[in-house]
Amino acid sequence: MNLKRRILKDKLLKILVIFFSLSTLLPLFFVLFTVVKNGIAAIDLKFFTSLPVPAGEQGGGILNSIVGTFLLLIIAFLIASPFGILVGIFLTEVQNKFTDLLKILVNVLQGVPSIVMGIIGYLLVVKPMGGFSALSGGVALAFMMLPVVIKNTEETLRLVPSYLKEASFSLGTNYTRTILRVVLPAGMGGVFSGILIGILRIAGETAPLLFTAFGNPFLNINPLKPVDALPLLIFNYAMSPYEDWYKIAWGASFVLIMIVLILTIITKFIVRRWKTQF
Repeated sequence: MNLKRRILKDKLLKILVIFFSLSTLLPLFFVLFTVVKNGIAAIDLKFFTSLPVPAGEQGGGILNSIVGTFLLLIIAFLIASPFGILVGIFLTEVQNKFTDLLKILVNVLQGVPSIVMGIIGYLLVVKPMGGFSALSGGVALAFMMLPVVIKNTEETLRLVPSYLKEASFSLGTNYTRTILRVVLPAGMGGVFSGILIGILRIAGETAPLLFTAFGNPFLNINPLKPVDALPLLIFNYAMSPYEDWYKIAWGASFVLIMIVLILTIITKFIVRRWKTQF
């Protein structure tokens, strides 16, 4: 009798777990279904190859926003990746009061609201340069990406077997070469996945770009001039009173989700390949 009661409790618990799991996923599926349904209807070839048109005119695309998004992500990547990797190595190899303080600062930076990052980018880049630019937007996004890269690098390098470092030292290799030529390459798969996770973190951010990149209806690849981005276009078009712009906003939302999905799949693949090495 006691065994039957335990089996019944186990089945009830499994049913409750499945029910609540599906309940948490339903809003996500509803959002994805709505975006896909409305977004696909707005997409055609010209949507990717043409520039926006004035309100009231038919057609128009998001070429400038797509190019601007990748330009901002590239700038953020070039700034945050090397600095984040170096700080992650430092936190892994050095243990003192300064590193303890640095870890606290990294956690604080990770919790700073995105709109504050936009204000910081405005103060550090926009005001000294005297205008909005892709560079200022990239700097603001790099601040948001930085703690993700630092923490992932630190955690990844701690998983690298210590015998690799010891073997390198036994062959007479100095400390710097051991870290850069042995330890870092061994964990590069995990480090790179952390960089991609950081890019996923900033790909859909809008608030920092309002104060930095500002937006641009024309195609621009100059990092010293304003650029548009998919999150910025979605925000501006969704706030407008024009039906045509709503349609473009849905299409841009679908494109942004597809970009994030592709990067997520690549990240999962890299993480799985790296784990099989150890």
